[in-house]
Amino acid sequence: MKFPNHVIHRRHRGSRTFMDGAAAATAIKFVRDRGLDHAVEREKNLRPLLNVKNLLKSEPSKSLPISIIAQNKDSLKIPSRPIEFIRKYPSVFHEFLPGGIGIHPHIKLTQEVLDIDADEHLVYESDSYRQLVADRLLKLLMISRMNKIPINILDKLKWDLGLPQNYLKTLVPDFPDCFRVVGSNESGQLELVCWSDELAVSILEKKAMEGGSGYSKGMPLAFPVKFSKGFEMDKKVKKWWDDWQKLPYVSPYENALQLSPKTDESDKWAAAVLHEILNLFVAKKAERDDVLCIGEYLGIRSRFKRVLLHHPHIFYLSSKIGTYTVVLKEAYKRGLLIENNPLMNIRNRYLHLMHTVKEHGKDISMSSGTNQEKKAASNASKKEAGDDDSEEENNGVSVTFSGSDAENGDSDEEEDRFKGGRRGSREAVAVSRRRTTTTRSKRKNGDLKTHLGDGEGERAMGRRHSRTKPKVPQPLNASTNVRRRSQQRSSS
Repeated sequence: MKFPNHVIHRRHRGSRTFMDGAAAATAIKFVRDRGLDHAVEREKNLRPLLNVKNLLKSEPSKSLPISIIAQNKDSLKIPSRPIEFIRKYPSVFHEFLPGGIGIHPHIKLTQEVLDIDADEHLVYESDSYRQLVADRLLKLLMISRMNKIPINILDKLKWDLGLPQNYLKTLVPDFPDCFRVVGSNESGQLELVCWSDELAVSILEKKAMEGGSGYSKGMPLAFPVKFSKGFEMDKKVKKWWDDWQKLPYVSPYENALQLSPKTDESDKWAAAVLHEILNLFVAKKAERDDVLCIGEYLGIRSRFKRVLLHHPHIFYLSSKIGTYTVVLKEAYKRGLLIENNPLMNIRNRYLHLMHTVKEHGKDISMSSGTNQEKKAASNASKKEAGDDDSEEENNGVSVTFSGSDAENGDSDEEEDRFKGGRRGSREAVAVSRRRTTTTRSKRKNGDLKTHLGDGEGERAMGRRHSRTKPKVPQPLNASTNVRRRSQQRSSS
């Protein structure tokens, strides 16, 4: 496949990336994103929980002894002791003794999780979702080297791609014009049957074409970025970043391995491949090991690692669940996935059930009558957890009262006085009236002139206050009598 002349020309010039060697570690500052960390952390135990759920469903009795689950701990990816993990979610797993005399406790699924599982099965069986998953596989095959992907790699990406449990038997045979399995299931590969020009368009190219910008193959195309709060970039790095964005966009569906691996053009193509693969995933995120696994098969593992290091404003790397997770930043807003996906809606229902169980577990472990118990019961009622009627009533009153206080503020004074009143309210009204009376008296006396100094103001205030004192008659002397007599004569 031929490449645009401008790409080959830049490659022959030996244009190297600005971020060579140790410069990347100091030039690019990693800043944590709380919203994306929360999006990763909230799904911490979802995958092992669904693994156990699927294992129980596969049994004829729909139940298993806890010892069997413990034996498959590693394959189920249970992060803690199996018995502790099971008992952590009593609304998902029900522990019982078969016949009442069993030595080992058995585990089965509750009705709540079975209802969600039934809706999940309907999603997998719907024609629209099956076509959506088939398109994802087809696009991934067109990106891959030799248009083949080993089955063991697809099994690692099954969760991220949203594939059904037995996709090789239930999905692949229904699309013979798209792909097929070659070899055995264990060492076999999924092979592309027919190339699709309609699907061989990246998400960035599709948006550029729909935007009416007149985009065509080989033109510069900038990646959408989201800078985390507190992220800073110096002038030298900013200039390199602007120039990198202006480079020609090489489609991930083109084989650009001929580009030198240590050039900006090669890095931008690797970023385009990683960007397109993450867009194929249901949650727009995946564990870094799985991303590097597909990168190694494509022959660009080192380029993927360099892209993750150089472009944290495009691909966020979270370490919240004991491993690193690569998140496509543009796909999230305030920690929530923007795209509406039917399978993600089902997974969110599982998460809601898990979160409700967690709150309910706190309720059980606490002693009765404490403030913590009341607060936990109030939170659990908001999450649809079952509480006692008396606790719900008490918590409801306290929540309603605090809510009215927050909304109405001081406007509840009339209601307090109507219901019998409170001394604090009456005292507050009396103080308010005294302050109003004092203010009015000051206004009657007049304000001091603003140009007076401090000393003059104090003296003027003293003279003003002295006029209000009662006058005391002064004793008359001789000079005073003479003065009064002269005034009387002149007036007559």
